[in-house]
Amino acid sequence: MIPYAKQDIIKEDIDAVIEVLNSAWLTQGPVVKKFEDSIISFTGAKYATAVNSATSALHVACLAMNVGPGDLVWTSPNTFVASANCALYCGANIDFVDIDPQTYNMSIESLKKKLKNAEKNSKLPKVVIPVHFAGQPCDMPEIYNLSKKYNFKIIEDASHAIGASYNFIEDNLENPNNKLIQKIKIGSCKHSDITVFSFHPVKIITTGEGGMAMTNDQNLDARMKLFRSHGVTRDENFMTHPSDGAWYYQQIDLGYNYRMSDIQAAIGFQQTKRINNYISRRHSIAEYYDKSFQDVPINIPWQLPNTYSSYHLYVVTLDESINFEQRSRIFNLLRAKGIGVNLHYIPVHTHPYFESLGFKKGDFPVSENYYNRAISLPMYPTLLDVEQDLVIKSIKECFA
Repeated sequence: MIPYAKQDIIKEDIDAVIEVLNSAWLTQGPVVKKFEDSIISFTGAKYATAVNSATSALHVACLAMNVGPGDLVWTSPNTFVASANCALYCGANIDFVDIDPQTYNMSIESLKKKLKNAEKNSKLPKVVIPVHFAGQPCDMPEIYNLSKKYNFKIIEDASHAIGASYNFIEDNLENPNNKLIQKIKIGSCKHSDITVFSFHPVKIITTGEGGMAMTNDQNLDARMKLFRSHGVTRDENFMTHPSDGAWYYQQIDLGYNYRMSDIQAAIGFQQTKRINNYISRRHSIAEYYDKSFQDVPINIPWQLPNTYSSYHLYVVTLDESINFEQRSRIFNLLRAKGIGVNLHYIPVHTHPYFESLGFKKGDFPVSENYYNRAISLPMYPTLLDVEQDLVIKSIKECFA
């Protein structure tokens, strides 16, 4: 079976883990900080909080923003359930914004319309969580502008998108005829309050399990670090009275044990060195897929202009003439041929739990139509050319 995704562990990763195993610290040691600093250096953000999963990162991000009962959080229905669950963990209410039919990211037009209606009804969101689906950046400058107009905070769910970037085009006051163009890396938080990364084995880089929350706000960073470790501090600046001694600590909030171990961080630190190489290889794979499917009735991933995807996923959508049952048959045929295709994602609002909250099929039709036609093809840096050729050959045979 050729899987849809696969981690890449090399000798340097293994050696780094062995070094930690032979050290005095397996957790709460210096390697986590080393890994955080490497991601800060890569993205350009000021602060990083490493945790044991991207789900935990989303949760502490919401907690740091004081999301709670009575608050409203919006995200995309085309995502894993964690993007929505993080709000529910805090006792807040969740809602969704339908996706763009080309990028499969949160639709700017749908967001504008929903915000306008929400303002009329005094039901504006406290936080919006755009998801950089498959590694393609959302239109963050536009979402940022809307956040200033409607006064909401932004958490970027960049679980798919470390290494992705977009061009920020602005007016040049000195020379109006020449626009200023900045390359903005996802994770820099140029147009958000917090950005969350995932280091699950199927993602761009891995720590086994793990996540990280980036921010440029020192207060948000301090709060996220507090929540990842039981709400406990040894810093006298945050204590209610002077320390009793070197052993002393205080729990000043209700936190969790969301810490990342030094063992995990050692893998992550080594993998950070290879992000650009990994993404370059993913682009080569995507370009070959693009060229190979010109005569097949499927839609290749459309890329938003002025963006650079990390290509975590390569998702094709079948032609509108192909119905759900035919898509299922194609999916099963490919699996039978040893091609480990997958499907990303079942629209969150259609899961039974979310139906129990009042959501129903038909609420977000673009996401549902996408779901009926999507297939994720194998995409990972160590995918061999001969394996990719087999994937392409198998897909063409299904349509023959």
